[in-house]
Amino acid sequence: MTEYLNVGKIVNTQGIRGEVRVISQTDFPEERYQKGNQLVLFREKQAPLTLTIASHRKHKNFDLLSFEGYPSINDVEKFRDGILKISKDELSDLEEDAFYYYEIIGLEVVDETGETLGKVKEILSPGANDVWVVQRKGKKDALIPYIESVVKEIDLENGVIQVEIPEGLLDDED
Repeated sequence: MTEYLNVGKIVNTQGIRGEVRVISQTDFPEERYQKGNQLVLFREKQAPLTLTIASHRKHKNFDLLSFEGYPSINDVEKFRDGILKISKDELSDLEEDAFYYYEIIGLEVVDETGETLGKVKEILSPGANDVWVVQRKGKKDALIPYIESVVKEIDLENGVIQVEIPEGLLDDED
């Protein structure tokens, strides 16, 4: 069976020309949303639908996409709340020391003393570097920047991320 990975969620339509607003969940929007690429739309209680990208542009925090054969708002209205995915086979090889989001989410985060901080629950891409949201027991989520000085080692095989937390990064005074 083919395994699929989330690329984004269609949250709304945009304008009347068949564009949809997508909240991206991909590390590579420029690559994933290239004209001519195919994505598979998953919706509740419906068969997956393969869509071919006709256009892509950025608007505020959204990626705006249109699809071949769906030229108007009426054609894409039914796509709302659908999840766009690609098959795992379509992943391109990454450079060394680069990872897909799905490989990082769920990993255990351990600090330099060997203490477990929690698990990565999501990855934010606010700007220069990604920020990993680490869910901690009984504490607020920790926000850990994905930078060399903090993230020391990623061990996919054992599901562990070794980090070195600079003083003041984790504000534990609730």
